[in-house]
Amino acid sequence: MAAVTVRMTPEMLKRLSFPALAGAALLALTACEKKQEQAAPPPQQVGYVVLHTQTVPLRAELAGRTSAYRVSDVRPQVAGIIQKRLFEEGAMVQAGQLLYQIDPAPYEAAYEQAQGTLANAEANLISLKSKAERYGELVKVEGVSKQDYDDARAAYQQGEATIIADKAAVKAAKVNLDYTRITAPISGRIGRSSITEGALVTADQTTALATITQLDPIYVDITQSSMEMTSLKRRLVSGGLGKADAQVTLKLEDGTAYATPGTLKFAEVSVDQESGAVTLRAMFPNPQEMLLPGMYVRTMVEQGVMSDAILAPQQGVSRNPKSEPIALVVTADNKVEQRPLTVDRTVDDKWLVTNGLKDGDRLIVEGSLKVKAGQTVTPVEVNLSAKAAPAGGVPTGGAPTSGNGK
Repeated sequence: MAAVTVRMTPEMLKRLSFPALAGAALLALTACEKKQEQAAPPPQQVGYVVLHTQTVPLRAELAGRTSAYRVSDVRPQVAGIIQKRLFEEGAMVQAGQLLYQIDPAPYEAAYEQAQGTLANAEANLISLKSKAERYGELVKVEGVSKQDYDDARAAYQQGEATIIADKAAVKAAKVNLDYTRITAPISGRIGRSSITEGALVTADQTTALATITQLDPIYVDITQSSMEMTSLKRRLVSGGLGKADAQVTLKLEDGTAYATPGTLKFAEVSVDQESGAVTLRAMFPNPQEMLLPGMYVRTMVEQGVMSDAILAPQQGVSRNPKSEPIALVVTADNKVEQRPLTVDRTVDDKWLVTNGLKDGDRLIVEGSLKVKAGQTVTPVEVNLSAKAAPAGGVPTGGAPTSGNGK
């Protein structure tokens, strides 16, 4: 059978090409849409924590220096030669303990002389009294003149005055004699002696013989800027803060914590003109004498209590290009919402947020750099405390520096 060749005219090709091309295009579009549906990624998974209000004590980390509870210079109150030094340098001494003995000989002599003068005056007074009484009887019968009686009575009164003066002289001599025994005015640790046995001391000398320092308890003088204190007082007055217990803790120079907390005693009523700071004074027990005067320490001072406070984990707070603190939260429909924040300070490993977050908010703490505002996400609640122990310390705040990119 012979093959039949069909010649396609331009008219026939035109009629066939339009339906074929349309069908091919439709098939290609359908396949592309199915491919896109298959390739669409699921919503990004983020980790969040639920925020709750709580009562937070506000602490300020402030620098301070220790100072002795009591300091007393040991000074002579009479002149003389030091016969004995009766203490060990650096030892503990008790109030009233004998420290130095000044040669008492001249003061013993003066005391005895004063006693003799008093005894003589007392004996003379007996005679004067008897004479005055006798003249008193005689003047009644005109046995003596009125003038003689007045003279006898005046002599007796002068004798009484002499007794008073002589008794005072005896007392002064006894005081000076007692001052030859130089005793400790307070209890504490005594330093080195500035003089040796055989040295001459005087009552008005400027150099102390030794210094006694009481170290238990001990003071810590703390400085805080007047601006911070004014802000704190304003918030206390307005009711934004409740009053704290005025408890103070401190860290030693090597960073270790001091075991026993102290108590805030008072604040100065004036501001230092050079530094613009106010001095606070706290008192700490110091039975082991670990704290010595002049040591530099860091203190944590409880300055108020904030109720209904929001503490946001640091990894949930970042900054925008304007260096303003922001946070990302998951809304009820699982969309990301960006919030501007107002932060006060850090409390342990969290930010104290005063504006921008509320109770019940779901704060994104993991995957925040992988999402943006308005994006639908898959939220998963995380337990941060189970992942890492809280950071120690209580920094005094500042703007957050970065977000979390997990």
